[in-house]
Order: sequence, then C-alpha cells, then structure tokens
Amino acid sequence: MARTARIALSAFVAVAPGAVRAADAASPATYTNPILSGFHADPSICRVGGDYYLATSSFEYFPGVPIYHSKDLVHWRQIGHALTRASQLNLTHTRSSQGIYAPTLRCHDGVFYMVTTNMEGGGAFYVHTKDPAGEWSEPVWLNDPSFAMDPSLFFDDDGKVYYTRHGGGEHGGVYQAEIDLKAGKLLEQPRLIWSGTGGVWPEGPHLYKHNGLYYLMISEGGTSYNHSLTMARSSSPFGPFTANPSNPILTHRDHPELPLQATGHGDLIQTPEGKWWMPLLGIRPVDKLHHLGRETLLAPVAWNDQGWLVVNKGQSLTTEMAADGLPPSSPWPMQAVRDDFSASRLGLQWTLLRGPGDGLWSLADRPGYLRLKGSSVTMNDIAQPAFVARRQEHMRMRAATQLEFQPGDAAQAAGLVLRQNEKNYYELRVTGTPERRVELVARTGGVTTLKAAAPLPPGPVQLQVESSANQYTFSFGSGDGPLKLIGTVPTAPLSSESAGGFTGVFIGMYAEGAGKQTMPAADFAWFDYTPLEK
Repeated sequence: MARTARIALSAFVAVAPGAVRAADAASPATYTNPILSGFHADPSICRVGGDYYLATSSFEYFPGVPIYHSKDLVHWRQIGHALTRASQLNLTHTRSSQGIYAPTLRCHDGVFYMVTTNMEGGGAFYVHTKDPAGEWSEPVWLNDPSFAMDPSLFFDDDGKVYYTRHGGGEHGGVYQAEIDLKAGKLLEQPRLIWSGTGGVWPEGPHLYKHNGLYYLMISEGGTSYNHSLTMARSSSPFGPFTANPSNPILTHRDHPELPLQATGHGDLIQTPEGKWWMPLLGIRPVDKLHHLGRETLLAPVAWNDQGWLVVNKGQSLTTEMAADGLPPSSPWPMQAVRDDFSASRLGLQWTLLRGPGDGLWSLADRPGYLRLKGSSVTMNDIAQPAFVARRQEHMRMRAATQLEFQPGDAAQAAGLVLRQNEKNYYELRVTGTPERRVELVARTGGVTTLKAAAPLPPGPVQLQVESSANQYTFSFGSGDGPLKLIGTVPTAPLSSESAGGFTGVFIGMYAEGAGKQTMPAADFAWFDYTPLEK
C-alpha cells in the first residue's frame, strides 16, 4: 500500500494526445498512437500484477531514465527516474545524443532492475530497487570490456540470468553472457549469438521464452526511416538461432506515406488475460522532418500456428488502433497546465543538462519562484548551463512563463528556450543594460542570428511560444496589456533530419552570464504548458 500511495502522490501526468480521458467511456474501441508523445525513445516494459512500468532513453539529460506507470498500457504517468544522483550518472562533458542509451526494465522476485549503457561515462551497468517510484541503487558496473550498447536482462525459469546486448557497431551483432546479479558480474565474456538478417545496426535485443523456445527480437536498419524489427528462435539461449522466414515482423520503410515512421526497438509484455502487446518507438514526420523526437507507440501482437510473433495481424501501425484485448481503460487525472514552483522539489517533468545543476537553480531562495543563477556556461557549450526544461509533447502547444530579470551586463540573458542541441535552438530572451530589450534569437547549424528585438519597460515580462507542426510563434508582454508578436521561425531546423541526434525538442527556462561566472538572478514565477491538439 505504501508504494502505491507514493506513486500516486509523486506523479505528474503524461497523456497521449487524443487518448481517452477519465470522463470518457470505460472501454473505448480505439486508442491513439503515440501512447507517450514527444521524446520517449527506446521503450522497455515490465508488469507486476495489473501494473505496467515503462522506461525510456534519456541521453545527455538529467535525471536519467524516466519511469512511467500505467494500468491499461495506454495512459501513462511519470513516477520517477532511475538515475537521480550524480553518483549514479556522470554526464560531465557528454556530447548531445550520447550518454544514456536504450535501457531495459525488468522485475524479478519483487526487485526492479534497469540495465543500460553510459556511452561516454563508463559503459554498461545496472541499478535496482523495490520501489520504482523511489530511489534506485548505486550503479553496478559490469565487467564488459567491449563496445556495448542496448543491454537487456532475461530471467530464465531455471534461475539463470542472461545479459544480452549489441556489439560490433554498424555491421555487428547480438552478444550474450550469463550474469550473476548478486555478485554484479558477468560469468563469461559475451559471445556472438546472432548477426540478424543483414540490416545495419542489429541492436536493441531482447530475449524471451515462449512455449519452451528462446526468442530473440532485435532492431535492424538504424533507428530512422529504414528501422525494422526482426526475430529468431532457438532451443538454447545461446543458439543457433533460426530467423523467422517472415522477417521483418514490422517495418514502415516501404510505406513513406504512413503518418508513423521509423518503427522499431520494441519490447513485449503479456497481460494477465494472456494478450500480448508491444511498446516500440516511432516518429511522426511532417514534410519528412520530425522535431519532437522518437516517441513510444503501442501495437498488438500474437503468436501464430508456426510459433512466430505477428505484429498487428501483419498490418502497418496507425495513429488510431483497435483497443481489443487491452486492459480496461484507466486514465490518470489530467496534468495541470501551470507549475507555480510552490513545491519544495522540481516536478518530475523537469529536466536539466548533464547533471543536477547544484548552485544553478533554486526553489528556496525566493519561495514561489524558480530562480536560475546563470554562469559563464552558455547554451552553446558542452557543459551544464542554468537550464530547466521539459519535453515538447505535442505538435500544437502553447508554452509561457513570467520572468523577473535585470541584466548586470549588456550580454547577460535569461528567458525561454527551445533546445534540440548546442548548435540548434531558439531563444526568446531578456537582455541588455541599462535599457532592457527582448530578443528572438535563432541558432541553427551552429550559427546564431538575431531575428527580432524590442525594448522592454521595467518589471516582470511574459514570454510565450505557440507551435504548429511547421512553425513556432513567439510573443512577449509586460503589465496587463496583451502580448505582442515578435516573430516566427520554422520547426524544421530543430528536426533530427536537420540537427542530427536521437532526442527531441525541450522547452524551458535558461540564464547565461556571457562569459562571467556570476550574474543577477533570473526569477521565473510560473511556467505554463498547454496542449492545443484535440
């Protein structure tokens, strides 16, 4: 009971756009993909009774590996992170789209395990807990000397545990070793068990056992438009593995007209009623560009008469999917639009860059405000700026904040930022002294451009951005007057196709000292995030 209560109190809501909410029918006929919108890549899932838990990648962001909870596989709310302490997660000088790659989440004998790789900070490790909404253990680093990526754990019914991961890079394969979780070490060096079907980057492996056979499911083709899922099986966990003659079991690479693309990197879960489902990643490109990141989709799966897995009856995935076989609908309360920073801790939706940001932010210095303390680190640096942001989860949304800030130097700045990486972001910022001004700044491809500027009177200022699928519209205001349009910029430069990388847009607040280590505080009274989609 204590764990359930803690989850309920500590959660914020992550609701898929268009998903059925609490006031809707108890058993809807359809559900909406994605089930987790915005940057929620590489999903991994486990079940405890009627509760489902899901983890996704976090790359250079801190805390690491968000953990979500659901009762029905469709409606999810965040309950915590697996990596919340600097001792667990060293991201110092980690480049964008490095850091924490695909995690695997498993529960065995009442203990949750999350295994992953810090790509530039020590390699493969796992953490564990009995409370997925609470604190997780210190990392248990694995004695895996080779390049390791996308590790997974499989608990066999004879008590043995297997560690399975990608190795060898673009033309590598799947490697596996037996692991002793109590001792925290591999019992042997991982060895190649399957090279896939010939696609590049045979990655994201998960081992399962079904009707006495071992099934290995992986992704091939790279995590973009050629992404696919393939499967093989064997009577032994180490093979030899026989490929499914119908591989790939899922891909959208031959259907560029579909709204969901890059489908792959899936995991499997069985409901208490015996139905099988697969969370997986996908993207929603607009004009062949996607800026929200790789999102979490859901697909029904079933085993055919030949003992092979079939995804969605062999059909492509759609944004509206039949809900047949899902648990009863169990939505969470809707997430509040406004965070007024009245709590003693940052909400679970908030994320920082490369560390906990000690000394860079405070909720206590001025109660009821988020205070950012800018330093010499800027948004251009591979370091930790004063930055607190959340995922952009909807194509159409409104984000706004109220800022009190008086620069002490002509180049000091604070405001609203939309970040893809160091070389690609937009800022609506307050800067200048003694006369303040608001500036719309675009940084694309590493080149910074002032798009627009306007004078600001003394006092608090509101900064706002509204988005469509193709553009961001920025406005500002002071006092009680209406907001004034300052400019629009396209979403395309923040897309993964333009900016590179594996993440998505984060929207939030920042402050930077323009080369100076100290600067006046930037106080944010509130932050609104409003979905504008149906």
